[in-house]
Amino acid sequence: MDELERICIQVRKDIMLQIGTFGVGHVGGSLSIVELLVVLYRLHMRFDPQKPEMSGRDRLIVSKGHSGPAVYAILCNEGFFSRDWLLTLNQPDTNLPSHCDMNKTPGIDMTTGSLGQGFSCAVGVALASRLCSDGAYIYVILGDGELQEGQIWESAMFAAHEFLNNLIVFIDYNDAQIDGRIGQVCGIEPLAEKWRAFGWEVVEIGDGNSCREVNDGITFAKNTKRPCAVILHTIKGKGVSFVENSGVLSHSMVISKENMNLAFMELDSRI
Repeated sequence: MDELERICIQVRKDIMLQIGTFGVGHVGGSLSIVELLVVLYRLHMRFDPQKPEMSGRDRLIVSKGHSGPAVYAILCNEGFFSRDWLLTLNQPDTNLPSHCDMNKTPGIDMTTGSLGQGFSCAVGVALASRLCSDGAYIYVILGDGELQEGQIWESAMFAAHEFLNNLIVFIDYNDAQIDGRIGQVCGIEPLAEKWRAFGWEVVEIGDGNSCREVNDGITFAKNTKRPCAVILHTIKGKGVSFVENSGVLSHSMVISKENMNLAFMELDSRI
C-alpha cells in the first residue's frame, strides 16, 4: 500500500468518526471525494497550515458544501487544527459546522452550501488571482446534482469568456442526489459536450476514486490555456460497504456507534 492509499483510509475513518460521533450527516458525498482531496493536498496544492490565509496560496472551494466532513478530515490530516475538533462536528459552538464556513474553520476558503453559489465565488476569486498575478490555482468541487442549478452555467460562461486557465473544476459524478438518481431528477448529459460548448477544456476520469487517475487529470488540467472541467466518475459512499449499498439514501444518513465501528473494521482490514 502506498502513502496516498494509507491517507485515504485515514481520511475515510475520520469522516466516519465525525458523523458517527454526532449520529447523522452527509456521509455518501463526503466519502466519494476522498481520493480527490488527498491528491490535491498531497501532490498539487500550495498552502501553509500555519498560515492558512497566506498570500498566493492555492484555494479549494467546495461548492457542494455539505461534504464538509471530508474537507475537515483532510485539513486535520494536514495540520490545520487538532484531532479533537473532529469530535465536535455540527455541535453547539463547533468550528466544524455541517456545511463549510470560512469564518469558523482554518483552511476553508469560502462559505458554501447553497448549491451553485460556491462556483460563482470561485470564478471571482480566480479573476482576482489573475489580476494580482499571485500564481494561485483555484480548485472547485461541484456535485453532479448541483449542475442542475442555472447559476453554474452562468459562471461557466463568464469563466470561459475571461480565459481563466487558473480555474479547475471537479465534478463529483456519483449519479445520486438527495431525491434520486441524477437522470431521474433532471438529467445532465451530455455533460462533457456541454462544458466544451461553454468554452472549457474537459477531461473525463473513468475511476474518480483512483489516486493515479485523479492525479493524471489534475496534471492535464494545469497545462491548459482555458478553464478546465474534470469529470470524476465516483461511487457515492466509496470505501464503506454499507454506505455504498445505501445508494441515494447515503446523502445524509444516521450513523450509529455500531455502524461507525463496523466502518473502522472494514477500513482497517485494507491496511
